Amino acid sequence: MTLHPRLDHHQQPVRIARPHTPTPPGTWPDPAALATVIPDGPLPEQLNGVPFSPWSGAPAGNAGWQDLAEPCAFPEPPFEAKGMKAAAGAVVVEPDGRVWVVAPSNAFGGYQATFPKGKADGMGLRATALKEVFEEAGLQVELVAHLVDVPRSTSRTRYYLARRKGGTPAAMGWESQAVHLAPPSSLKGLLHHPNDAPILEALQKAHPLS
Repeated sequence: MTLHPRLDHHQQPVRIARPHTPTPPGTWPDPAALATVIPDGPLPEQLNGVPFSPWSGAPAGNAGWQDLAEPCAFPEPPFEAKGMKAAAGAVVVEPDGRVWVVAPSNAFGGYQATFPKGKADGMGLRATALKEVFEEAGLQVELVAHLVDVPRSTSRTRYYLARRKGGTPAAMGWESQAVHLAPPSSLKGLLHHPNDAPILEALQKAHPLS
């Protein structure tokens, strides 16, 4: 059994029953390859012209995340929670077409892999999406478009399309035991939970990020 290098929100160690195996270095620059990193694992210095480096300026509280979300200026439809808790997440796409996916620690919630998301807890949806991508995938991202609203197990979640602008997946928080960079052709094989099916469908219909 392996311990995650980050403590949980109760400041307790997180034991990983079945750790992932990182992929070889050559998978990262290959647009057709599935690349996997584990917490604090090795990575190339950069990918697609964007460095992998810890985001030292990440907001420390909800107000900071809310301020960071304000400049996102793209239209989106009104959000309806429909009696469920409001949540938000993002599908982060690289210029080479691959998509960032997180592996929840110990397959929490029955998810072997999924897109980063979390409940709003008093924050706006855009701020929540930025925060969850950073906490679960270690990435600093820019939201570029509304993707889809879907019901999850206990929430109704708004997903955004996003592009990476910094951070490093090796700095993933305790909720994730690995982060994958997956070619579109491998997403259905990674994302087994039925809750992710409408997100994949929306992603297939979306315009590619430039």
